[in-house]
Amino acid sequence: MLGTKLSLPTWCFVAAVLSGLIFPLGLALSKPLRANPMAKSPLSPAIAGAFIAMLLFWPMAFAAAAIAPAVVPLILAIGMSLHWPVIGWAYGKLRLFAAHAVVRAVVCTAIWFLLPDGRTTVLPAAVALIYFATTLAIAVDRRRLSPALTV
Repeated sequence: MLGTKLSLPTWCFVAAVLSGLIFPLGLALSKPLRANPMAKSPLSPAIAGAFIAMLLFWPMAFAAAAIAPAVVPLILAIGMSLHWPVIGWAYGKLRLFAAHAVVRAVVCTAIWFLLPDGRTTVLPAAVALIYFATTLAIAVDRRRLSPALTV
């Protein structure tokens, strides 16, 4: 875990860079998962708007990194989930995608206050587990709706 090996300012920088790679990773995985997030639909502008809205949290993360780096793990953990409810609505899966964001906010906030020594270790691990659980839930939902789809 990088949180045990890096200084807090270095962790903030590395976490920001790795968080920024999540979107390209999602695009790369979309083809084998047969889920095209960039497919044209009447709701495409909403998806673009959701991503733009999510990107607006970055100035807060950068400002916090400059004057209060200890808060950056929480800002990244929650900020990178701000677009999930809108994306879920656009895909017709509001409950599933909103659950990801809400669970993430609640779990990360709880870790933040209850396990302060785990802010750069336990908190990112929890985010990764929530992503994994959400991916499984999406796969199960897709199979339930269309048994011919393989994920």
